[in-house]
Amino acid sequence: MKTWTADNPKASLMMRKREAIVEAAREAFLEGGYAQTSMDRIATAAGVGIKTVYRHFEDKDDLFSAVMHAACGPADRGEADSVANDGPVAPPIERAWFTKPARTALMLAGVEYLRHVLSKDQLDLYRVVTRDADRFPELGRRYREETIEHRSAVFVSYLERRMKAEQWKVRDKRAAANAFAGLLRAGVFEDALHGLHDLDEGEISTHARWAAANMLTLLKGGTL
Repeated sequence: MKTWTADNPKASLMMRKREAIVEAAREAFLEGGYAQTSMDRIATAAGVGIKTVYRHFEDKDDLFSAVMHAACGPADRGEADSVANDGPVAPPIERAWFTKPARTALMLAGVEYLRHVLSKDQLDLYRVVTRDADRFPELGRRYREETIEHRSAVFVSYLERRMKAEQWKVRDKRAAANAFAGLLRAGVFEDALHGLHDLDEGEISTHARWAAANMLTLLKGGTL
């Protein structure tokens, strides 16, 4: 498939078309699900030809991956340095809260996580994956890589930078990230997923503070 360097005069146009395709795909997947959404429908909604869609994306799996990639947010992913079918290149993970005192950092990390995972788009994407992953295993794999592993990577990066200074002994950093995610999701994710309760900012902060306190106990105890 053809790629376009940043200095190519067609680069800006190709980027705009790619963004239009991803946005049209996002709306189509959320409205009709993965199985029922065709590439032709996405092309029509984006206002481009089907050949243009395939110029940017190998198949529907690749396009859904781009939708999830975009849903993580530009601040997480960075800007593209070229217009290519591979999508934006991610910079090293960095957060302002990495340098805060541990309890504050964990609380801010929790707020960031909850705002993301409980957002309407993320809940809708999770529903799409859950509904269709049994028939399309690649869908589940890509969701794990683009969304779950990306969120875990942020916390793993924090641990790698702060373990020595905080004197934490963590045997498995990824397992520690999963433990923190479990604390953050406990008692709130299912309610939000099923439309029973949407947390406001105050509730998010309170729950993040509770999860942070428990995570700090685990980190200090050396049980992870």
